[in-house]
Amino acid sequence: MEYIEISAKTVDEAITEALVKLGTTSDRIEYEIVEKGNNGFLGIGRKDAVIKVRKKYSVNDDIKDFLNKVEETGREYYFFTNNSSKSQQAYIDKLGNMGIHIEPKQMMISSHVMIKYLKEKHPGETIYVVGTPSLINEFKTFNMPLVDENPDIVILGFDTTLTYEKISKACHYIRNGCTYYGINPDWNCPMEGGTFIPDCGSMAKLVEASTGRFPEFFGKPSKHTLDYIIKETGYKPEEIAIVGDRLYTDIAVADGSDVTSILVLSGESTLEDVEASDVKPDIILESLKDITEKL
Repeated sequence: MEYIEISAKTVDEAITEALVKLGTTSDRIEYEIVEKGNNGFLGIGRKDAVIKVRKKYSVNDDIKDFLNKVEETGREYYFFTNNSSKSQQAYIDKLGNMGIHIEPKQMMISSHVMIKYLKEKHPGETIYVVGTPSLINEFKTFNMPLVDENPDIVILGFDTTLTYEKISKACHYIRNGCTYYGINPDWNCPMEGGTFIPDCGSMAKLVEASTGRFPEFFGKPSKHTLDYIIKETGYKPEEIAIVGDRLYTDIAVADGSDVTSILVLSGESTLEDVEASDVKPDIILESLKDITEKL
């Protein structure tokens, strides 16, 4: 954000005026004092204080500005996460803590794609889920028939509570011929500080090494996810744009469809990744801020 110039009788009053004008708090601005100001002698020669001030840069501000612009232009927005380790409500709460308040229908998660498919294609069949307590509770919310022994279907999720017992049981059932699905194919999950931890795709490779079987996945970039987005939003493919920073999931889910894919370079993927990949986004921009300016 560009600096704006504010003048008032004192520096403190100029800062207060800037906070009101920018609609923010003192910890969210940075400023320079151009003129400290003075009272002069008996009011003669008095000069106002002058500061240059702007909001501190925040990725959250870019997100909010983008979402506000989407709404101002008469469009709708939805979030979709491949991370199957947490519940829908956990993500709604996380966004709420960022000042982004949404309805449940606006928060789509890969586990719901999986659950919807199971209800339609495997009604009544028993399920063993390798996943976090949050993921298992999400299945329970939809009254899915979960069991610990002799299931018809094994579901592999992103399990940050994975134990040898759970993976061993899953491998036994899969090796013996159970239907086997994976929720999200991500190899790694990004963490704060630029580090990564193994995600569901990596766990599936572990199972494959033991059983020789690799699952069909239902999160991005599967067609199941694209079909789910189209059906749940009620929009035609050509009316939808998917924005993301990961080529092999966010952008690939729109590949070969009439959905517009927009890659932002503010996250995982780089231009070098695009050049080396078979997946090509329709539009490449530096950040959400660039999209906001073009809407």
